Amino acid sequence: MKTISSVVENYIKNKPFLLNGLSLGIVNLTSLARVIQAELEHEMDKEVKQGAIVMALKRLSEELEFRLNHKVEKILKNLGEITVRSSLVDYNFTINPKVLNRQAEFISEISHFPDVFYTSSRGVNETNIIVSDSVSHLMDKHFADERWIHKVENLASVTVKLPKDNVSVPGLFYYVFQRLAWEGINICEVISTNFEFTVIVSEEQVDQAFKVIKDLKNT
Repeated sequence: MKTISSVVENYIKNKPFLLNGLSLGIVNLTSLARVIQAELEHEMDKEVKQGAIVMALKRLSEELEFRLNHKVEKILKNLGEITVRSSLVDYNFTINPKVLNRQAEFISEISHFPDVFYTSSRGVNETNIIVSDSVSHLMDKHFADERWIHKVENLASVTVKLPKDNVSVPGLFYYVFQRLAWEGINICEVISTNFEFTVIVSEEQVDQAFKVIKDLKNT
């Protein structure tokens, strides 16, 4: 049986920005109730009073404040080492067997180079390879006959170690990326593993990105 509370919760959960606004307590509940009233009445197939919607929103916002903020804040306060690397170059290629072979040759050649940044991500149709500018000449050598789709220079990375319980907390990355977006920081690429994530930004914005992520630990 549908209840006003369950319908309201399902409606809010499908709208991430609204969900976050409620958890932060910055949404006018009366105005929101007025806006969503018609859709909730259609969902429940009966008249729903604004006062009942406001009460459901109030209960939901109080639960969200505990469920989301407290869990996310606990993870953020336990963020580990933050590492910044500059002078990076991002290459983007269409996936084909030659790219994989050339990538393997490139990795083999740089394996004995100290302090070289290298990461690769593969999608359905394309591969991105991000390397230190100091070895970009080797990329050009190994991929001389390969036409890259896109190449971006003067990039930097911010890598963050995550506590092991981060995998069980929803909304962590959304919270981090939202803060970066609020500061007008453009994320060129994101690379993540279970207990580490890296954002690639322009060198002009790396100091600001580092500060935003560092400040999250003191939230």
